[in-house]
Amino acid sequence: MRRVNWFVAVVAVGTLIFGCKAKEQTAETQPPEKPKAEAPATPKVETPAPAAPAALPEATANAPAEAPRKGFDRALLRPALLKDTAPEKFHVKFTTTRGDFTVTVNRAWAPIGADRFYNLVKHHFYDNGSFFRVVPGFVVQFGISAYPPISAAWDNANIQDEPVIQSNKRGYLTYAKTSLPNTRSTQIFINLKDNAELDRQGFAPFGVVDGKGMNVVEMLYDQYTESSGPEQDKISQLGKAYVDKYFPKLDSIKTATLIAPGGEGSKP
Repeated sequence: MRRVNWFVAVVAVGTLIFGCKAKEQTAETQPPEKPKAEAPATPKVETPAPAAPAALPEATANAPAEAPRKGFDRALLRPALLKDTAPEKFHVKFTTTRGDFTVTVNRAWAPIGADRFYNLVKHHFYDNGSFFRVVPGFVVQFGISAYPPISAAWDNANIQDEPVIQSNKRGYLTYAKTSLPNTRSTQIFINLKDNAELDRQGFAPFGVVDGKGMNVVEMLYDQYTESSGPEQDKISQLGKAYVDKYFPKLDSIKTATLIAPGGEGSKP
């Protein structure tokens, strides 16, 4: 699925900040929506050839959670099979280039969204992905795979909308979507402030950053503007190579892992 252009100019606060068919994005005055066809204005540069994702080395299965993973879990190429039901409450540790933070997911808040997030994290979808859109005082957005084959596989793997039970408060996680119904997929945003206006637009939070974790989230690199930042479509098509070459200062997720009762991250 293609992500909505960065900060698409729309008549009102009607364009969702994060979207799945359009570029999933957020804006200071607009709700999160996915990107559409038009690409945001970014410096004209030669597009690098997509880097072929590394084959899935068996060693990654036993790699420590803190180490960036090489290659990807091939189960991610078949979204229709990843249908596990999430626990009523579970925790996810994000190890990033800026530091670590933990997220608690409450399935009762948004069961469909929680189940999707659980399956994505279980199979390490978010590993090596970038925090590609950071709007100070508004939201942090991520959720485009570092590997083009995975992005292609999830392009139309949308989930249904569900009622908004929790408000979009500071630190709460919510899926990006377009103005069309049932367009949530893999892109997520973390609210940097209380964004109650997003509640009325159907953005349903499913989890929250724990404790002092927001100190890390609020330090994520935010100096690329809406017009100068990366294009969501190009991230999907070219992967991490595009981000690293033209937007090297962006922070990224080394690993996002389920925390087992004993405290250790999950292994694929």
